[in-house]
Order: sequence, then C-alpha cells, then structure tokens
Amino acid sequence: MEALHALSYFSKLFPLINTSSSSSHPPCPFFSHTQNKHTFAFSPKPFSMIPPRISFNAEKLLLLALSLFAIVMTSSDGPCPAVGQGNNNNATIIRVDIGVVLDLETRGAQMGLSCINMSLSDFYSSNPSYKTRLVLNVRDSKQDEVAAAAAALDLIKNKQVQAIIGPEGLVQGDFIIDLGNKSHVPIISFSATNPSLRSIRSPYFVRALQNDSSQVNAISAVIQAFGWKEAVLIYVDNEFGESIIPSLTYALREVSTQVPYRSIISPSATDDQILEELYKLMTMQTRVFIVHMLPTLGSRLFAKAKEVGMMSEGYVWILTNGITDRLSSVVSSVVTSSMQGVLGIRTYIPNTPNLDNFMFRWKMKFQQDNPSILNPTLNIFGYRAYDATRALAMAIEEMGATNFTFQMLNASTNATDLDSIGVSQNGQKLLQELANMMFTGLTGNFKLVNGQLESSVLQIVNINGNAARGVGFWTQENGLLRDLNSFNASKYSTSKSNLGPIIWPGDTTYFPKGWEIPTNGKRLKILVPVKVGFSQFVKVTQDPSTNTFQVTGYCIDIFRAVIEKLPYAIAYDLIPFALPNGIKAGNYNDMIDQVFYQNYDAIVGDTTITANRSLYVDFTLPYTESGVAMLVPYKDSKSKNGWVFLKPLTWDLWLTTGCFFVFIALVVWILEHQINEDFRGPAAHQVGTSFWFSFSTIVFAQRERIFSNLARFVVIVWVFVVLILTQSYTASLSSLLVVQNLQPTVTNMDWLLKSGEKVGYLDSSFVYEMLKQMKFDDSRLISYQSPEECDALLSNGSTKGGIAAAVDEVPYIKLVLSKYCNKYTMIPTFKTAGFGFVFRKGSPLVPDISQAILNVTEGRKMMEIENAWFPSQTNCLDSTNSISSNRLGLDNFWGLFLIAGVAAVLALLIFMVMFIKRNWHIITSSSGSFWEKTIALGRQFHQRDLNSHTFRKARFRDRSMEDGGNVTATIETLEDSNFPPSPSSDSSQIDNVLTNEQGSPSAEQGLSNYIDERYPKIAINVELTNVNC
Repeated sequence: MEALHALSYFSKLFPLINTSSSSSHPPCPFFSHTQNKHTFAFSPKPFSMIPPRISFNAEKLLLLALSLFAIVMTSSDGPCPAVGQGNNNNATIIRVDIGVVLDLETRGAQMGLSCINMSLSDFYSSNPSYKTRLVLNVRDSKQDEVAAAAAALDLIKNKQVQAIIGPEGLVQGDFIIDLGNKSHVPIISFSATNPSLRSIRSPYFVRALQNDSSQVNAISAVIQAFGWKEAVLIYVDNEFGESIIPSLTYALREVSTQVPYRSIISPSATDDQILEELYKLMTMQTRVFIVHMLPTLGSRLFAKAKEVGMMSEGYVWILTNGITDRLSSVVSSVVTSSMQGVLGIRTYIPNTPNLDNFMFRWKMKFQQDNPSILNPTLNIFGYRAYDATRALAMAIEEMGATNFTFQMLNASTNATDLDSIGVSQNGQKLLQELANMMFTGLTGNFKLVNGQLESSVLQIVNINGNAARGVGFWTQENGLLRDLNSFNASKYSTSKSNLGPIIWPGDTTYFPKGWEIPTNGKRLKILVPVKVGFSQFVKVTQDPSTNTFQVTGYCIDIFRAVIEKLPYAIAYDLIPFALPNGIKAGNYNDMIDQVFYQNYDAIVGDTTITANRSLYVDFTLPYTESGVAMLVPYKDSKSKNGWVFLKPLTWDLWLTTGCFFVFIALVVWILEHQINEDFRGPAAHQVGTSFWFSFSTIVFAQRERIFSNLARFVVIVWVFVVLILTQSYTASLSSLLVVQNLQPTVTNMDWLLKSGEKVGYLDSSFVYEMLKQMKFDDSRLISYQSPEECDALLSNGSTKGGIAAAVDEVPYIKLVLSKYCNKYTMIPTFKTAGFGFVFRKGSPLVPDISQAILNVTEGRKMMEIENAWFPSQTNCLDSTNSISSNRLGLDNFWGLFLIAGVAAVLALLIFMVMFIKRNWHIITSSSGSFWEKTIALGRQFHQRDLNSHTFRKARFRDRSMEDGGNVTATIETLEDSNFPPSPSSDSSQIDNVLTNEQGSPSAEQGLSNYIDERYPKIAINVELTNVNC
C-alpha cells in the first residue's frame, strides 16, 4: 500500500512540474500541454526507481529530492540530458520529433496513446545509455478526416517529425499516407486493418499489424471443416466493412461455398432497421452468417438476433476479428445473453509473464491518467502500439547521431502549404532500419514483411459465458490445429476433428447443417421438361378447362420417392417449361440457364449430367443407367463362309494344339518302340503309325495297342485334354453360327462416320452437340421425337430417307428395344453420368437429395417404379450378345496343356532313368569313347527289349501234323528263378543244338543259340513233347 501512496504522490507532482516550465522550451520531464497539442519527452521512468515498500519519511525525502531536481532541470536552457547514464553523464541527448495522429475522443485511441507512452518509458529505462530520445507530438484528429489531414500536414511542415504514428481508418489514412510519401516521412499504423490501404503502394506506409484479409482463409477453413455450402455475409456499410468482402468471397468460393446474399447494415441503423434485415434473413434457407463489423454495432445486432430467435439451435454465427479482438469492449451482459455459441476468429496472443506484468502496470497508469474511466480494458491494438513504438525507438537509435533535418523545397509565392513541405533526409534510412528490425514483443516476434507485420497464428474461439474459449488454431502452413504442438509441415488440414468441442447456439453440441427450409419461406419452383415422345420419363398433361398441368412419369415418381426419404419436408411446385399454349419453351440447355439465372430452383426430369452443364448448376447423383449407345438393325448374314470352321479357335490355340499332337506322338513312340511291334519296322511306318495314333485321338479311333504303363498314363491325360477341346470347339462353332445370323449392320462409330450414312438423334438432346463435335455434318443428322418415329427411320434405312443408326442415351434405347426388340440391337458407344436432378450452384439440398437417391435406388421402390413404367418384354432376344466374341483362345486352355505337357515330360524322365539303369554296364564300360557309348545306347534303344513281358511270355511253336501228332518246341525263359531245372533236362542239353527230323537246325535252335550268346545268365530249358491228339 505504501507503494501505491507513493505513486499517488508522484501523480500530484506532475502538475507542479509542468506549471514551473517555460512555454518557449518544454521541460525534460514527462508532459507539456498547450491548446489541443501535447508534447512528451521521455527520460527513464521514475516509477521504476521506487522500491516495493517505502516508509513515509523516506517518501517525503524522495519527493523533495525529485522536486529540487525538476526545478534545476527546468531552469536549464540547453537540451535535456539523460538520466542515469552512469559514466556518460555529460553526453548529449538527441531529441527526435515523432508525430501521433489519433482520435483522442475514442477509448481505443486513449488506450493506444497510453501504450505508446509506456513503451517509450520502458524502452529508455532499460536502455539508459542510448543517445536518442523520441519526443511525441500528439494531435487529435477529432474523428474527422480533414482534421487528421491538417494535423499531419502541420506535423510534417512545422514540427518536421521523422515519423507519424497513426492513422486509424481508411479515409484518414489515404491522405496522410500520401503526405508521408511526398515528404519521405514513414507513416506507422497500429490499428488500420483495412486491406485497401495496401493498394496505395506507398513505400512509406508501415502497418504494424495484419490487415483484415489475413483471416479470410481461416474463416473458409472453418466453413469447409463443417461442410457448409452457403454463407451469408453481414457487414457494416463503410470502408471497414466493405474492404474484406472481395477477399472473403473469393476464399469461400475456393472451398465451394456460395454467398447467396450480402446483408449490409448502416453504422447508424436503427433497431427497427436491424430487425427488418434479420427478418429477411430468416426467410432464407441459409443459416450460416459471417459478421464483420465493430463491437458497437455488433452488440446491437446480436441483441436483436436473440430477440427474434436467431440465436437458437440450427443457426451458425461466425465473427471476424473486428469484434473478437475487441470483445472486451462489448458489454458483458450482451455477451452472456445474446452471443452464446458464436464462433470467432481472433489474433492469438500467447499468455506470458511479461504480458501479465504489462497489463497490470498499464491498468494502473491508465486509471491514473484517466480517473473517470472505470475498469479499462486492453486489447491487441494496445499491444501492437507498444511494439510499434519500441520498433521505431530502436530504429532511430540504430541510425545514430544523424542530422534529423528536412530539405526545404523552393516554392513560389502562390504555393499552398502542401507544396511547401520539405523532404526528410532520413526517411529512406529509417524505413530500412524498420524493415530490418526483429525482436520479441509483447505478442511474439516482431518482424515486418513487405511493410506489414508477418503473418501470425489465428485462434478459433467459441463464446461461452462472458468470455471466448479457444477451440483450435489456424496457421497458413497447417490449417486447423487442435493445439500448436501438433504441427505437421507436410499437410494442410481442414478437418473438424482438429477443433475442440464447440457449444453452438441453442446450447447444443451437434454442429448445425447450415441450412433449413423456412416454415414461412417460399416454395421451391421446379421446372419439368415438356416432351412430345418418350412420355414414359416425363409426361405433362394440360387440363383446358382449368388451365392447370398434371405432371407424371418415371422421373417424377423417382423424385417424389426421394423427397419422402428426406428427414424434413420440402414444399415445391412442378412447373412445366412451356409456353402459354402448352408447347415447350426451349431445350434442356435453356432450362439449365433458367436455374443458373436463379429464375427457378431446380429441374426434375430426364436431364443428363454433363461436364459443361455442371459448370453452371449442381447435379445430384444419377438415378438411371449411364451411357450413350447406338441402335442399329440386324442384318441377314446367311451367306456361307467356307472357313467358318476355323473361327471358334484363335490362331495361337490352333498352333498349340497341333504342336501338342506332334509332341504326344513322339512321346508315345519313345515309350513303345522297344516293346511294341506296332511301333517298329521301317522309319516311314513308325512315323506314320505314331502320327496316326496321336491324331486319331481327336475322334478316339486309334487301333494300336499300348503296352507301356507310362504310355498309357500319357495317353489317358491327352485323351482328356482332347475331349475338352473337342467339346468346347463344338459349342463355340454352334454359338458362332447362331450369332452370325444376328450380326448388326453397324458395329462402331468410326465406321458410321466414314460411311456417309445418316444418323438419328433424339430432339433437344445433348447428343446433337456430341455428334457435331465428332465431325458429323448437319445434312447427315436427322432428329426424332418418339420411339415410333425412330423405328420408322431405321426401317427405311439411309437410302430411303431414313437413318442407318440412332445415337441416344441408354434409357431411351432400352425403351425403343422394349417395343422393337426383334428388329434392332444396342451397341454401347460412350460413357455418360446418366440422369440427375438439377439445382442451383451451391444448393444445400444437393447432398441430402443425393443421399436419398441412394436409398431409393438400393431398395425395392426403384424396381416398382421401373416395372410400372417400363414393363419387361418376354419375347425379345438378348441384344447384348449380338456382337460378342465366342472365339476360344490359348488363355482359356493353358492349364490343360500344362497338365498334358507335365505328364508327358514326367513319363519320359521315368523311362530314361529305367533305360539308363538297364544299360549301366555300357556307360560304365572302360573301353570306348563317349561318342561310341552314345551310339551303343542308341543301338540298344533301337533293338527289341526282350526283357519286356511282351517278349518273355511269347511262345514259339512249330506244329507238324504228321501221323496225327504235333511236335511242339517250347522255350521257357527263367529269369532270376529259384526253381531247379526240369528233371527231364540236364546240363548237357543247354549246349545241344536242336534239330528236326531232317537234321537241319530249327527256328527254335537259332533263337536258343542267340539267347545263349547274348544273355548267358538265362537258363534255357528245351523240351520236345510229343502230343497225341
């Protein structure tokens, strides 16, 4: 408390010091006053010299000492020396005049001036050795543009100030900035946020804060996060309100959000005028409002919005920093009662101990200087004024002992004051020093980029209670962030999950959808096309007696089913696009124009979604099958083709099959050559037999017996493959012969374009533009309006005044086919998006309607509507297979060939292993070269394999019919037998040569001798048996 008493004594001391000063030379202490002019010169602040606690006697002594010091200083005629300069007490202090132009009658200007004073006091108290001191020359612009210009002109011409702090607004700023540019005097503003000031492109204008346009991307990010497609702008009707609108509208358009209405409110609007504007907003669908105005008008706006019920559930209010940065100046009762749930964008100010200390000291000083103002508040502009003043003082000090003078211009005797102002010799250097200035201010880093404070973090706030609660942040690099520690340098996010919980108007935590169908609003005006043919889609019937229209059809039923799926009711009127006599008023593009110009709200009908149309209107999701196709007649294709039997299989399959026939023949020959007499003999006989056997498997007519089990395995697998191939070939050939009778006359669009044939299209369809883009001449294009007319044109053909093909969308083609399915076929040509409902660009109904379309098309309701308007035809051929290919390729059967090949190769490997094992003595023989051994193996393969069971069980018999008896020679081969020889034979019989009755060797004798020589281990038992019949 003693410190506070000391401060009060100091405040009483100031008038005494001022009254003792000379009017010709302002004293060095703190304040000098003349009429409407104030001059401040700063030495180190005396408040910092007071100890925290001081006794009453010490306080009296200190006051007496300061009084004597003030008297001595005021009696001096020289410049004011610095206080507390240590060893440099005799140094000269350089006084630098600085101008200040503010509306001193406003609370914001009083706050700014107080922060400027504190900034200089703090700066020089912490840097007592500095040689420069800023002298403030304050002028009151009295909230008048002319007074502000006159004050600036006076400061530049008469005081020759080196810089001017101010102005506050656009109108005042324009002329003052021009003066600064002409006189090379920097104009430093801490509160002019108007983006238009930047367009003046004056190098001598420095903005120590960011303009209003810096927040538009943050606002659009919030809009995009919640998916709102429309937003109404509410702003004050002056330069402050209008300056942000172009950049804000552009930012919203970038995120596909439309601005259907701009509500402009005069600064002097009455309560009734505000209510009138709010009632107008209530009749609109949009429930998202962006407010840009100052707190004085904003508080009145929200009070009336609360009164009419626009602060209830479903509404969204977003404030710019015009209110949120000054929220402390709004009456707390208005905040708590009328602004609950409002979102806002404000400049982020980190809470630091230095900031808290400054706020405490500022509040004490401001109340001392302005005792009539109770509970003063400090906002971002006070902080900016403090930092801007410090930057200016630092820049002046960096310039050193410069001669702060003006170069006076030679003016004529008739020159005005504006012509006679001088040019500052240090303006350019001061600008350069300001541009290079970097330090940590009250609100963070202070750095000027292109004459403006560099971009800073913006905070997303939600007003709850009597204050704004932070729910997230926005940065230019990362978008929306939950907190500043979650930076992701590689991703810009607009996800609402990056925001904290928000309490919306109506005290709800569920975010509003942003639009509603007002109960007292207008009904939707929906256009429907008037059609002559294809009335199944849309049919308009006029009642002549009442002159009313009845609209029915497939598209209408789907729209009504979709409306029933919406969670809310929509009132609408279906209005035919027709002239008073009932004739259609234009084509589909004309209807699109009507919606684009906002004469109507939507279009319901068979409207095709195209890229060009989507530039002007919004489409819902399609509700029909998409695509453009050709409708062409069948041609009579009964002419014979001698090579048609080759078409079922592709050339690669034919070639592969033939190669496998040869391969299987080779494999069977190898496996059967040694043991089967059918595969022995002359070379030509062997080749012919092998190929005959292989190829005869096609019709399963092979006659040769197979003895080898390996060969039987290979043949079984191959016969299975051949069976599959023949059956598939038969089916494909049959299908091909049938399909050829249903071949279309036209198969593709390129042939149609080159042929010169005439082409039909549905009247008023977009297909006409598509055909023109494909270089079809107008003379070749014929329009039709109904399925019957299309059938007549196709039946006549191009040579008889008809058409060769009709190009139309798939739903229309299918409708024609349902009536004439046996005459025509459909050939798909292009992809399109299908039919969709049309709404205005940015209409909030589109997402909900699209979701409802999905619900309808996935349910039974869609089938019921289709069956009601397009009954199926049971006697029609399937036209979709008219040009499908039935040819079979290798990729259909490669698995079968793989199996057959693996089986054959495996059999060959097993055979080779067995053959080498039997003839291993030849391979391991020490005599002979490798080539000789190979030849020996080949010869061994060429000979019969008498070891085979086919030869072991052979019996060679010679039968003679002499005297009723037969002589039989029996050769029995005993191989590896454990049985003893026959008792009727002895060892001498093995070497005997059997002879017949004439004494000549028999055939049995020759065979026995051959076996004895070649196979010594084989025991031969020859028995002669006389069999009596």
